[in-house]
Amino acid sequence: MIRKLSLLFAGALMGASAMVMVQGAPASSAFAAAKDSDVYKQLSLLGDIFERVRSQYVTPPDDKKLIESAINGMLTSLDPHSSYLDPEAAQDMRVQTKGEFGGLGIEVTMENDAVKVIAPIDDTPASKAGVLAGDLITKINGEEVRGLTLNDAVDKMRGQVGTDVELTITRPGAEKPITLKITRAVIKVKAVRSRIENDVGYLRVISFTEQTTDDLKKAIQDIQSKVPEDKLKGYILDLRLNPGGLLDQAVAVSDVFLDRGEVVSTRGRDPEDITRFDAHKGDLTNGKPIIVLINGGSASASEIVAGALQDHRRATILGTQSFGKGSVQTIIPLGENGSLRLTTALYYTPSGKSIQGKGITPDIKVEQPLPPELQGKDVVRGESELKGHIKGAAEDEEGSGSAAYVPADPAKDLQLNEALKLLRGEVANAAFPPDPKKGVLN
Repeated sequence: MIRKLSLLFAGALMGASAMVMVQGAPASSAFAAAKDSDVYKQLSLLGDIFERVRSQYVTPPDDKKLIESAINGMLTSLDPHSSYLDPEAAQDMRVQTKGEFGGLGIEVTMENDAVKVIAPIDDTPASKAGVLAGDLITKINGEEVRGLTLNDAVDKMRGQVGTDVELTITRPGAEKPITLKITRAVIKVKAVRSRIENDVGYLRVISFTEQTTDDLKKAIQDIQSKVPEDKLKGYILDLRLNPGGLLDQAVAVSDVFLDRGEVVSTRGRDPEDITRFDAHKGDLTNGKPIIVLINGGSASASEIVAGALQDHRRATILGTQSFGKGSVQTIIPLGENGSLRLTTALYYTPSGKSIQGKGITPDIKVEQPLPPELQGKDVVRGESELKGHIKGAAEDEEGSGSAAYVPADPAKDLQLNEALKLLRGEVANAAFPPDPKKGVLN
């Protein structure tokens, strides 16, 4: 039945094309109609293959999976970032971009077939119930965690706000397993983490969700309330290992540090399809010096921010070449069938540079040494290495990307410590502070 309907639809469209030709369409229309006819013949071939697989494959296949695989095959042949999201994946993406969900409030990983708690998030149901870092979750609502993937286990712990979940925990030093009954609540994932490095404000943007700009503004206000204006040397904006996120949040974050001018532009298939995003008056950091840290893990939205601040000479970029993802994906809802994530445009920095396949080149290059356990392993990340990526206008043989590694211990973080020395005047570099007269507005 599916095949008959598909062929009937294709045949109807082919008939319509033929009718246009009969009515005396110009040669260009006739060519387009012939081209469409070839397309629908190929769609008919797809239907034939689908039926052959359904009826003759050695084991009965799942029709839904076959169709989804065919759709994904079509989309992934375009570029690495276009894809079909089934309803579950689409919902998970919405949760990630929203930055909040119904859950317990714990950061977890998988270890020895158990879910290991990295840390409970402060002031969440998990921390209030007594969950500790290092706890091993062995059962969720009485069901063994063994055999589940980490994503499956996380899905079981998430749920409707106000509902309960029972965790069975083994804890180092405890004689027997501990059972905790925890009520789910709204968990807001902190998109920005901050601290004060004596006389420097440190701002780490983890991802670009709906919470990012608000979190960033609160972090800046907190730093300003604790460090007198005349003592504050400046800010470090850490975008390393930031995979990106929402375009509007990238624009808003850039706007926090800019007083005017273009932040980014996007350009689609049509040469006239250009959208520009501008900053508004009001630099929340009061013009204090800024150093932005980037590496091979800085992609997409984080590259928009770095590119805008670099082009306007508002900040000095320090680190290594960024990932180089300069494409924009539009999420097209498909109702109960999930969503389509389709690449619809490329974005450009205020000076008109395409980041696609090239990335942001730091003003000051500082390599971060790898620890012994990572030496010899591939930790370099870059768009230009992805199979089937869209070749960027500025892409060259060097490509994009660099090592995506940041040490957990700030004392061993060469990039961070170089930024601190520059802000405090302990070392000098011609690229810091940047000359505002050379910005794109001058």
